[in-house]
Amino acid sequence: MKLSFHGAARVVTGSKHIITLVNGKKLLLDCGMFQGMGKDTDAMNRNWGFDPAEVDYMILSHAHIDHSGLIPKLIADGYKGTIYCTPATKDLTAVLLEDSAEIQEDDVKYENKRRAAQGLPYLKPLYTTEDAVKAVDHLEKREYGVWFKVSDDIEAMFTDAGHIIGSACVHLKITENVRPDDPVGRGKTKRITFSGDIGRYRDVILKSPDIFPQADVIIMESTYGNSLHDNASSTPDQLLEWINKACIQKKGKLIIPAFSVGRTQELLYDLNQLELERRLPELDYYVDSPLSVNATTIVKNYPQYFNSRIQKVLLEDSDPFAFKGLKFIKTVDESKLLNFKNGPYVVISASGMADAGRVKHHINNTIENARNTILLTGYCEPRSLGGKLLRGMKEVKIYGVEKQVNAEVGQIRSMSAHGDYDDMCQWLACQDANQLQKLFLVHGEYDVQQAFRNRLLKKGFNDITIPEMHFEIGI
Repeated sequence: MKLSFHGAARVVTGSKHIITLVNGKKLLLDCGMFQGMGKDTDAMNRNWGFDPAEVDYMILSHAHIDHSGLIPKLIADGYKGTIYCTPATKDLTAVLLEDSAEIQEDDVKYENKRRAAQGLPYLKPLYTTEDAVKAVDHLEKREYGVWFKVSDDIEAMFTDAGHIIGSACVHLKITENVRPDDPVGRGKTKRITFSGDIGRYRDVILKSPDIFPQADVIIMESTYGNSLHDNASSTPDQLLEWINKACIQKKGKLIIPAFSVGRTQELLYDLNQLELERRLPELDYYVDSPLSVNATTIVKNYPQYFNSRIQKVLLEDSDPFAFKGLKFIKTVDESKLLNFKNGPYVVISASGMADAGRVKHHINNTIENARNTILLTGYCEPRSLGGKLLRGMKEVKIYGVEKQVNAEVGQIRSMSAHGDYDDMCQWLACQDANQLQKLFLVHGEYDVQQAFRNRLLKKGFNDITIPEMHFEIGI
């Protein structure tokens, strides 16, 4: 069989990997959207590197858009099969895809006004809200820890990845004919594991990643392969410092870009902890994202995935994601009114890389005022708006207009749903390196992956490949 890589290859977004069996059948692992890739983003999302109509099966590791975001386009371009995922992933993917379509439609509408004034041709979104709604019908739920049949040749099982609610590592047992022209002869079973995104072993909310069966081939994320995260227990204190500095001392607005799934819930939990400790300043705290509201509701529906610490909190606090001063913004008009409201206040809004969604509008309206603060709380692709702000750029282009960066830019490094290199090495610890035939590093920047590869070589893992985009290899 062959394995090819069509996204998250030496970059952190666009996860798409295809296993092609000897009989020609194709299994797609994830179908993610490229995000934050600058002017190349749109072209990368429109060009597959494979024919969606030739894909027979698909398995989705989790709901984040860089893993699920091109599913509606995949189906519109010819995919007709089932997409297997966990129950929570199906629920989250439904709201994430619809939100993604709405953002695309709004952004294209905004961009087309500018293009019309310049006499340029109109753009079309990658897919519509109608496409997103239709795509959900292809999602089929499977529970953790249960092997299920994908085809006569393929069995699959999910284990908890500890990354976001419903996130899974995908484990495959593929047994195929020795020769395509021999319907009787069977070959040896190949055991393949796809990590999806690996969570943290000391996550604030979720259980730790599960151990998993021995594999022959592993496809493994490597986002933080050269980093150690700050201790997550310090996050509430760091958050409080930024609130005091931005809102109490400078009387300004604190804008926090945050992914709707995972990061927003972690922020709400930490703010709730500050209130329980009677340390939370009395301010207005806005969550300006309908998706974040819906996602938080879904997260609350799966308390069985929470770790023991949260389970204890639930005995005393029925809603660990709510606190005094919290307000949810739903309509566009309500969101726009915030731009006319004087500080101090806090806004949590998507997207986490600040490249799309309502937070981009908030940054656009606050970035040139030195009283305001923009606080990044997670990974930002270097070419994204968030990445440029983290690099200290003094001018950034937002909606085609150059903006002076007068607002203070801060970062909390302890908040990440991705494991660091210690977490990833712990995830691998259940594997016998001598039995593992091949290890592929995906979902990471190339320099980071090289550092992580060297670390794994020292731990006894030998055949480690860092594939390029559209790279194909026999396994």
